[in-house]
Amino acid sequence: MSEITHHDIKHHNVESNGIRIHVAECGAGPLVILVHGFPESWYSWRYQLPRLADAGYRAVAIDVRGYGRSSAPGPVEDYRMVKKVGDIVGLVSALGDERATLIGHDWGAPIVWTSALLRPDLFRGVAGISVPYAPPSGPVRPTDRFAAMRGDERFYIDYFQEPGVAEAELEKDVRRWLLGFYFSASGDAPSDVPNLGMVGKEMQDKFVYPEVMPDWLSEDDLDVYAAEFEYTGFSGGLNRYRNIDRDWEDLAAFADRPIEIPALFVGGSRDGPTIMAAPAIEKFPETLPKLHASIIIEGSGHWIQQERPEETNAALLDFLGAIH
Repeated sequence: MSEITHHDIKHHNVESNGIRIHVAECGAGPLVILVHGFPESWYSWRYQLPRLADAGYRAVAIDVRGYGRSSAPGPVEDYRMVKKVGDIVGLVSALGDERATLIGHDWGAPIVWTSALLRPDLFRGVAGISVPYAPPSGPVRPTDRFAAMRGDERFYIDYFQEPGVAEAELEKDVRRWLLGFYFSASGDAPSDVPNLGMVGKEMQDKFVYPEVMPDWLSEDDLDVYAAEFEYTGFSGGLNRYRNIDRDWEDLAAFADRPIEIPALFVGGSRDGPTIMAAPAIEKFPETLPKLHASIIIEGSGHWIQQERPEETNAALLDFLGAIH
């Protein structure tokens, strides 16, 4: 994989929605905001920032609240989805613009999907990577649904609910945990890796580790991520999962609402969230009526924009070109 240079990426902080948001930006032109997931940072867009800038866009990758150099409020409820949407909405004007296109991966995908749902006037288009759009709905409280799945193992979001439990596992050896999680959820992992979504005693009990680092994740890349989480810890990221019931309540008024701006979805054929959410993809004609494309990248695991940057960038640039 080609080396990425960082000399033209500008780092600074802006105030949005009453907190500090760290941004890494590159280029000039129409604003494109890139939103990462768990457990990552602005750095997960290192292959997109220069490519989008070269194509004539102002590409801005953020550290989501609770991550990296952005503010990390203490209360768990400060990580509910409507707060994260407020961060994105405020970011547009904080960056001196009136409209933007949104791109999100993993938890960043629900953040941008929900931003587009609640404030379609602010966004030209929205692209979700890994996690497809599914409208707010459902009669059963999410934590009740996950608790009902408990047996010898429990669903990972259920495992993440109690503050301190997952942190104790993840923070024992940050670098090794991240390597195991990144590799085990990637397209490079062996096909017989156990289901990471179900947890016995600890998540890492099912991890596999590479004999040599994969092309998309160097030792230096892993060092960047490890340094971020050794500094911040994981509570800010995990608190997103701890608000799923609040989100269910907050967004009930938007049950079954489609997103009515242009949209793109990119998934991986070996990506757990994409595979599990196949029914949501099948409903795109109703839920994303202005869908530009739904693309599944063969062989890619969960870290799609890092594992397959050329194909991801091609899909994003095709979408951006169609809506600008």
